[in-house]
Amino acid sequence: MGVFLTIRIAYRALIKNKMRAGLTVLGVVIGIAAVTTMVSIGQSASGLVQSQFQALGINVIVVLPGSRQQGGVRQAMSPTLTAADAAAIGTECPSVLASSPLVGSGGQVIFGNTNWSPRELWGVGTDFLMVRNWQLRTGEFFGARDVKSASKVCVLGQTIVAKLFQTADPVGQTIRIKNIPFRVIGVLEKKGANMVGDDQDDLILMPYTTARKRLQGSEFDNVNAIMVSAVSPLVMTDAEAEINALLAERHRIQPGDPPDFQVQNTTEIANVLGVITGTLTVMLSSIAGISLVVGGVGIMNIMLVSVTERTREIGIRMAVGARPRDILRQFLVEAILLSCIGGVIGFALGVGLSVGATTLINQLTSGTKWPVIISVPAAVISFVFAAAVGVFFGYYPARRASRLDPIESLRYE
Repeated sequence: MGVFLTIRIAYRALIKNKMRAGLTVLGVVIGIAAVTTMVSIGQSASGLVQSQFQALGINVIVVLPGSRQQGGVRQAMSPTLTAADAAAIGTECPSVLASSPLVGSGGQVIFGNTNWSPRELWGVGTDFLMVRNWQLRTGEFFGARDVKSASKVCVLGQTIVAKLFQTADPVGQTIRIKNIPFRVIGVLEKKGANMVGDDQDDLILMPYTTARKRLQGSEFDNVNAIMVSAVSPLVMTDAEAEINALLAERHRIQPGDPPDFQVQNTTEIANVLGVITGTLTVMLSSIAGISLVVGGVGIMNIMLVSVTERTREIGIRMAVGARPRDILRQFLVEAILLSCIGGVIGFALGVGLSVGATTLINQLTSGTKWPVIISVPAAVISFVFAAAVGVFFGYYPARRASRLDPIESLRYE
């Protein structure tokens, strides 16, 4: 008996009991759908984490002032980083692509009769856009001459443009920050919200010297932080070590003394978050996979009942020349067919649930956009696992059917 004939006979046998076949594959459908959904949502979460860190910048390392312990309480030190430190990091560390000092400020922004308080107002260096992997939509960024002269120029994020200018072109216009006039020379491309939903486009950038002298009224060279970009992800550790060594030398940190700065590698944070999301995905998928075992037990149970009900049919087939291996193959194909049908339906249902769950999450969480990721490996594993369930749980009933005695089977009522 050929394979195609066996499949056709198995299909006809299942069609005769549609309700029972449908209930049998229900467990497999639920299991495959659950596994597909959990894997897809887990990969969407991992993709979101990676995209958010990519949006932060290219291979970013952040240098912050250190902290000290006083009375059992950890307190921030007074600013110890300078713009000269940022320049030295950019020129003396071989693994560093670019660096930019950061000087934070704040204040109300006014244009005409409209005012707005930006979420972020930063004084930065000329390489800030390279560090943050950010592009300009229109206009230009300020240069070294603007930094040296503390020019009153600024670059706006998309949210600021929408709040102050609506449809007007902001480039060339004058806005007032803390009642100081600033000329708008550029507009940034839209970044969107970060992982926690904060609007990254609600910001204004200006030369760090301008923020320090014009807005803070300070003549010191201190900066709040230094943002650094490594040449590639492969040299992040080298860049971190080079920065630590350079700043320890510049700040005259003696061996054994605590440094007055902190170097934070964002790639390590991204990797940790990736491990967490991956572990949760495996755990949830394993729990969902239990339903596959339950579905397999249901297949075995139904196949055993089917063998009992079709004992006389088995006897007739053996009497007309069917061999035990033909009977074994027929019932095994039926079990596999049940599992594969359940796998196809389960995967389709899982895809729908994944898209629906991701869409719901995006609607409930403002700003963050979870990517819809349908895992092709998960689909392949689902089909393979479904077939394996059919083989594993269908073999015993099929083997039992093939070992029936033809004479006894013909007498069975």
